[in-house]
Amino acid sequence: MTEVLLKIGELAARAGVSSRTVDYYTTLGLLSPTKRTAGNFRLYHPSDVDRIHLVQRLEVEGLPLEQIAGALGTSHVDVSAILDRINEDLRTLQAATETASPEVHGLLAAIATRVHSLITVALQIPPDMLAP
Repeated sequence: MTEVLLKIGELAARAGVSSRTVDYYTTLGLLSPTKRTAGNFRLYHPSDVDRIHLVQRLEVEGLPLEQIAGALGTSHVDVSAILDRINEDLRTLQAATETASPEVHGLLAAIATRVHSLITVALQIPPDMLAP
């Protein structure tokens, strides 16, 4: 069964963003239309909803959109699964921070900052460098 492609407004509605956001993400290379209609309207794959959500998650982590576009353009790994694991680890770290002494609290905050830096670096690694 063939999936129905989405117009820009439909994609925006499903992703919970504006059509301008979809247009901007497309301009940055974060999204690519699957095809165009005879009237030159862009059509997107339904999986682009998940891609928009992934971009938003990365942006919340403090990564610039241009950097996300570069990373997603070169990476073939399941970034969302990795982010889920890191997010779970950071929640555990945050819970530990709430009951920690001020000294340990500072150490845990430094660790969280370092994790963010490592995520930024990891997103810049070309996939061919990760191959065994």
